[in-house]
Amino acid sequence: MTFRIALSGLNAATADLNVTANNIANVNTPGFKRSRAEFSDLFAVSPYGLAKNEIGAGVKVSRISQQFAQGNIDFTDNSLDMAISGEGFFTLSRNGAHVYSRAGNFSVDRNGYVVNNTGDRLQAFPAVPGLPGAAPTFNTGALGDLHLSVADAPPSATQNATVGTNLPANATAPTVTPFSATNAQSYNQSTSMSFYDSLGVEHTATFYYVKTANPNEWQMYSTVDGTAVGGANTLQYDTSGALIAPAGGTLALPAYAPTNGAAPMNVTLDLSTSTQFGSSFAVNKLTQDGYAAGQLSGVDVSDEGVVTARYTNGQAVPLGQVALTGFANPQGLQQLGDTIWAETYDSGQPLLGAAGTSAFGKVQSGALEASNVDLTEQLVNMITAQRDFQANAQMISTADQVTQTIINIR
Repeated sequence: MTFRIALSGLNAATADLNVTANNIANVNTPGFKRSRAEFSDLFAVSPYGLAKNEIGAGVKVSRISQQFAQGNIDFTDNSLDMAISGEGFFTLSRNGAHVYSRAGNFSVDRNGYVVNNTGDRLQAFPAVPGLPGAAPTFNTGALGDLHLSVADAPPSATQNATVGTNLPANATAPTVTPFSATNAQSYNQSTSMSFYDSLGVEHTATFYYVKTANPNEWQMYSTVDGTAVGGANTLQYDTSGALIAPAGGTLALPAYAPTNGAAPMNVTLDLSTSTQFGSSFAVNKLTQDGYAAGQLSGVDVSDEGVVTARYTNGQAVPLGQVALTGFANPQGLQQLGDTIWAETYDSGQPLLGAAGTSAFGKVQSGALEASNVDLTEQLVNMITAQRDFQANAQMISTADQVTQTIINIR
């Protein structure tokens, strides 16, 4: 009996050493969660119960318990590296089946999908198209592979432009008439800005200001690439220098047809910020909503897991929001290796959510969660398990001596 009890102790100490060795071996594995060997005692129980003087039958490993404590956050230079500060897991697709991980060392495969080291695709909530300039929204009821397109971002034709200028109130009408864009003496002031057609080609729009003989009145002429677009447009100001005509401060330019095969350009000017004060001519605001085609220049990930692609044309396009998954009992997850876990009955059903909500935690871009193994603690555990093994081995030696003594009785 003693031999069997001591042998169970040797097996338990060996299991404890194996768990400790595995923890130490993975001390530098991103997203790794340490394990703990848990033991329970053994008793030989008869159908009629346990006798009061029954001696235990040894020990067994009851469970190898995973410890999901937060690991330290180590910063990196890769924007696709992500770390979770909280209880959530990255959601990955492995051949259509969902698996989960805390390791956020992601990269892009040859098809543009964001994947981990084993090729599992990172899952995200797709972006919902919205109005330009509005905050992005995401369909949290659907999941999809996060994909970075290497294709050029399409251009957008200019439709609205804002021209904010101050025209000097003490200006006089030019002595040269009629207006000519090629004769600087036929106008008082001018300013230029870029327009974009439907193909993303840049065009230069120039606006000329001519003071009339009437008080507080100006004429504005427009050209695109040197070609006149419409005739004179009257600008009128009140005695405080505020624009009163055209009504509402908006002016629709006649359509301009580019010669490169692009669609006709229809641009509405917002002149509401234009003023006529006694100071010198000044350009206060020149903006327009068009842009050329662009190439992917980088990727940003916010604390809420919103992945945004940045393009060389200055545009930022939301690609999706990283989907995080939580479990009622993370210790019930099944380990698959490569710091990947799978759902089980014991873990409970997966709960999908976005970073920054509930207990999922936030996503830190350009960082990785380090292993939560405390090396000092593991070395102490190693010494303890070693002593347990030695003690049980000594027990076998002692039992052998007792047995030998009994055999030698004559």
